[in-house]
Amino acid sequence: MRKRRLGNSDMDLTALGFGAWAIGGGGWAFAWGAQDDARSIEAIQRALDSGINWIDTAAVYGLGHSEEVVAKALEGRDKRPYVFTKCGMVWDDQGRVSRGLTADSVRRECEASLRRLKVDAIDLYQVHWPVEDGAELEEGWTALAELQRQGKVRWLGVSNFNVSQLERVRRIAPVTSLQPPYSLIHRDIEDDVLPYCQAQGIGVIVYSPMASGLLTGAMTRERIQAMPDDDWRRRSADFQEPKLSHHLMLVERLREVAERHGRSPAEAAIAWTLRDPAVTAAIVGARSAKQVDGFIHAGNFRLTSEEVREVEEALGSGSAMAPGGIYA
Repeated sequence: MRKRRLGNSDMDLTALGFGAWAIGGGGWAFAWGAQDDARSIEAIQRALDSGINWIDTAAVYGLGHSEEVVAKALEGRDKRPYVFTKCGMVWDDQGRVSRGLTADSVRRECEASLRRLKVDAIDLYQVHWPVEDGAELEEGWTALAELQRQGKVRWLGVSNFNVSQLERVRRIAPVTSLQPPYSLIHRDIEDDVLPYCQAQGIGVIVYSPMASGLLTGAMTRERIQAMPDDDWRRRSADFQEPKLSHHLMLVERLREVAERHGRSPAEAAIAWTLRDPAVTAAIVGARSAKQVDGFIHAGNFRLTSEEVREVEEALGSGSAMAPGGIYA
């Protein structure tokens, strides 16, 4: 699979990375429902065997469980992938999640993630969500920079930051990467965040390129109705009317384009995000090996400029995007 250097790091990432949010399992605030760990491990191993060389997880996914599953999946593998995780979302004994970036909290979270992942150093340690209270954002980033100097993390990144927040932390220590949501139906970062990152040499690894499953071609109204109560998507406006009908119509346009190449709507949706020269790579989640097989070829799939326009016309955007993308 094609690769690209991530920001100021020494890591050449495959165009796709394995996203480990859903494999955290059920029973917490942002769960995707129950998940079988054996299927999760099979999914991770299928992704790695298919050429993916990095995994993105977070401490809060399953309240630590996702990191533990990742560690189990990597046991005994001769060639280990890069492993990324996140801090800044903590939970109490009742499983209630909150945000925090005090120095003590960041240090405790790092040690806990190192232990769960069974690694000596985290390849990319990211602030999961920014905080706005006082100077806590700067305090947390300063703590991350110290962890980097200690060798416990190799590179520092952020997730869900805007330009102002990126500027605040860059004054303290360089930002290797930003992880924002990005898909055909969520394009807010195009106006300022992507141009800023490109100008500053900050890598961008986008999450939810398939819009949390909406753009895979497998989502139906019946499937949404059958989601378990602890699947956070049941509460999302994207999965409800009036937006749902428009999203499903967009999937059919993606399907038309993808089928010309023998590809799936999911692969077309991912390829659309990779067409932007500011995007380094995309995080793609999977809960089974079969799901990995359904998107893996997106890493080498490129939409033509005409196909990009065709898909975007279904959005009513009519915007002109860079043809070819960074993997041309």
